Amino acid sequence: MKQFDELGLSDRALKAVEALRYQEPTPVQEKAIPLVLEGRDVIAAAKTGTGKTAAFSLPIFDKLGHAGFGRGPLALVITPTRELAMQIDEVCRVISKRTKHRVVCLVGGVSYEPQIQKLEKGCDIVISTPGRLLDLINQGNAYIGEVETLVLDEADRMLDMGFIPDVKRIVSHIPSERQTLLFSATIDESIEKNMANLLTDPAYVEVDHKGETADLIDQFRIDVDHRSKQNLLHALLREKGGTRIIVFARTRYRVDACVRKLRREGFNAMPIHSDRTQNQRKRAIDAFSKDEVDILVATDVLARGIDIAKVNYVVNFDLPMQAEDYVHRIGRTGRAGERGFAVSFVTPDNVQEIRAIEKLIGGEIPYMQLEWDGSEQSDEAMAAKANRSAARKDPEIARVVREEKARKKREAKEAAAAAESEEGKAAKPGKKTRRAPGDHPKKARGVVPRKEKRTQRQAGSAKPARRKKGAGKRAPERVSERASGFEGDFRPGRAQRRDSRSRH
Repeated sequence: MKQFDELGLSDRALKAVEALRYQEPTPVQEKAIPLVLEGRDVIAAAKTGTGKTAAFSLPIFDKLGHAGFGRGPLALVITPTRELAMQIDEVCRVISKRTKHRVVCLVGGVSYEPQIQKLEKGCDIVISTPGRLLDLINQGNAYIGEVETLVLDEADRMLDMGFIPDVKRIVSHIPSERQTLLFSATIDESIEKNMANLLTDPAYVEVDHKGETADLIDQFRIDVDHRSKQNLLHALLREKGGTRIIVFARTRYRVDACVRKLRREGFNAMPIHSDRTQNQRKRAIDAFSKDEVDILVATDVLARGIDIAKVNYVVNFDLPMQAEDYVHRIGRTGRAGERGFAVSFVTPDNVQEIRAIEKLIGGEIPYMQLEWDGSEQSDEAMAAKANRSAARKDPEIARVVREEKARKKREAKEAAAAAESEEGKAAKPGKKTRRAPGDHPKKARGVVPRKEKRTQRQAGSAKPARRKKGAGKRAPERVSERASGFEGDFRPGRAQRRDSRSRH
């Protein structure tokens, strides 16, 4: 392996290498630096954490001129995320102190005014995300017509995030006579189709094959029910250690929910996703780097190119949609010669994702054995889900599942009846006796019998009898014949005959 002083770098660039504390070049640096110094267009692919940033920044600064006051930039680096832009900016500033170049970083989520003021003073190199640079160009505050070298960092990610139209608009403002460098962790047909026309006779540097993961990363999987993931995460952190961990979730909502539950369990965690402001995201990374925060829970904005030292292990709380993102996620650990491992939570819904990942990396991911409280419930839930899934495809399995469900229902009903019967025998031992009137077994359990309910309902809803006409008048008093001493017949018509007989 060559040393840095054998790659064609000048003395000032070698001083920058010392400031960066690099001992010897990585394979991608060894192959790419001489090509960049020659002025060739380059397409380079290498694993995450192999020093791609220094592979293009060291030779660019070494051969780059200086723009005058109010002019520039002469070099432009485009990267998909704010975190990547800020990380590249840190490396470039270390180099620029030795080469005396001016560096400006343009990212969203912060005020425009400070960035505009820096551009007005002039700069030699700009590091930017596509959206913020286009905003400043459209406002007339950024001019890139003097760019001599263009760098597209994490090109595959920019394609995934839909940045290719923005990149082409930016390129339309740059002179066609330029040097173009394309760096990424993976190079595939989509990159060559969409971005190869931006380069002229490019030299290819491919250190690793697509899908290769770092040799120092051990990979594991744990099968789990979706609802039990959070409990499994708590158990994993307690057994394997809960410091310097990065947890990846699929959505912003999942990240925030995971952080809340971790904090309730006493873990020190912070979120990172696209809804967080730039200052919040920077504070989280800085706090993690200084060991003030133990766990970062993030979406894939943290998966690409972020160089955080000494990450003990990575947890894929949710598997990524793209298999390539798995390689980038687990690449956050096992960096700079340190060993690390990655654990992926796999649910029954992740069959396609885990197959795509294993196909990409060229091997099966071994299982991790972990004892935790909810493992049995999780296994039962996964088995039940697997049965339901199989029943939808196979009528015979569906019949067996229905019979099993009916059997369990019948057994539960029989057990309840037997328990009620035993309860009745204990309450009334010996020969059965007739219930007393008004006594009902349901009353003992606080249940009103149906007949009594109906009687109460009828009594409660009965309307008062309507008052008949003349009911308010006092009826004439009648004196019975028995009271008057006459014992006669009171049937109709007989009273008249009685009166006639008495007159005769």
